[in-house]
Amino acid sequence: MKAIVNVRLKNGVLDPQGRAIAEALRGLGFYEAKDARVGKMIEIELDETDPNRGALRAREMAAKLLANPVIESWTIEIAA
Repeated sequence: MKAIVNVRLKNGVLDPQGRAIAEALRGLGFYEAKDARVGKMIEIELDETDPNRGALRAREMAAKLLANPVIESWTIEIAA
């Protein structure tokens, strides 16, 4: 089973990399690109058969290592 952890900066936290991307897109003629936010996606192969237990363990991993809970939020997806 695979856990996919998507980590993003919380709303209100400045994202200079996202701002630079939005400006670069506008510079390339994509004027509708009002803003951009950058995050990270982490795929973890789990030796687990129970999706609920896999999701619980992935949440624990995110809270302890994969994300900074002060400035980042995360979501978990479980794939077979």
